[in-house]
Amino acid sequence: MTVLEDLPIRDELRGQSPYGAPQLDVPVRLNTNENPYPLPEELVARIAERVAEAARGLNRYPDRDAVELRTRLAAYLTRTCGYAVNADGVWAANGSNEVLQQLLQAFGGPGRTALGFDPSYSMHALIARGTGTDWVSGSRREDFTVDVDAARREIARHRPHVVFVCSPNNPTGTAVEADTVVAVYDAAQRAARGKGALVVVDEAYGEFSHHPSLLPLLRDRPNLVLSRTMSKAFGAAGLRLGYLAADPAVVDAVQLVRLPYHLSAVTQATALAALEHTDTLLGYVERLKSERDRLVTELRAAGCEVTASDANFVQFGRFDGEGGAHAVWQALLEHGVLVRDNGVPGRLRVTAGTPEENDAFLDAVRAVMKENER
Repeated sequence: MTVLEDLPIRDELRGQSPYGAPQLDVPVRLNTNENPYPLPEELVARIAERVAEAARGLNRYPDRDAVELRTRLAAYLTRTCGYAVNADGVWAANGSNEVLQQLLQAFGGPGRTALGFDPSYSMHALIARGTGTDWVSGSRREDFTVDVDAARREIARHRPHVVFVCSPNNPTGTAVEADTVVAVYDAAQRAARGKGALVVVDEAYGEFSHHPSLLPLLRDRPNLVLSRTMSKAFGAAGLRLGYLAADPAVVDAVQLVRLPYHLSAVTQATALAALEHTDTLLGYVERLKSERDRLVTELRAAGCEVTASDANFVQFGRFDGEGGAHAVWQALLEHGVLVRDNGVPGRLRVTAGTPEENDAFLDAVRAVMKENER
């Protein structure tokens, strides 16, 4: 039987593993940073109306440039982030992962390098490799923040064409200060060849942060991009809708590599319906922020080391005993609770769920901690 390694795949893909978290049938699943609240019935009804309207024209291709959707996304960002953007500075795709892929197709590729600060979102490196872009793993401090001086040195050494800054950072939950992003941006421009380097701020969890959005940093920085998603704050992980804000020239660039009619009419209709209910959905975000903060407090009270979180999840540990973090992950699973083992030494990550789900998780943690004391 033929196996993957027998195929003539590209060398940089050999030995790699696909991205993915376990999808196990357990009572409490808190491992994939999903919003636990189903869409409200009035939004479900509005989606049905919008999709029915779109269905009448499915014999035709959708709006290739998604102009109405981009206009509504620009209005949402302008209202919630304190910085005015226009539709020509916004682009949308099938999840923020496709946004990142398009950016790397346009600004990365063979002979070019991307740099990120690990541990961070592992898809940055996977998408880089998938586009033939060399990947450089920059460092973080022990508290998982970005060391500006170290970042400057790494950028000067590797001269990357694309730099990723994830804020709030996945899997640690840490936010990045605006001054740090500016320092990284300036260093990347100094070190870059030719016309500069693209700096991508991945703000997938931005709505959950204690800090304001970094969107205003786009002013006078034509090589800065901010990426977001509707999967988390909008409770629409199944929709697969991501978007970016940047200088309009960056939007022109990604259109050179996007597939024709990449956003279906149904996707656009569903996203537009969700944007009509922004205030209701952001109300769920406030609930989750409160639950996230409760998890931090309760986990610390239970004796865990907890990383301060600006996301809808919490990184906790430190489990350095026999079996390490994975042994604790397995023990929690035996209590009916699934969290994420991201491979960060001694630590696990839990998504903020409903109050009932969080109670079950905390009870399981306390039980496991007590068992480990014996």
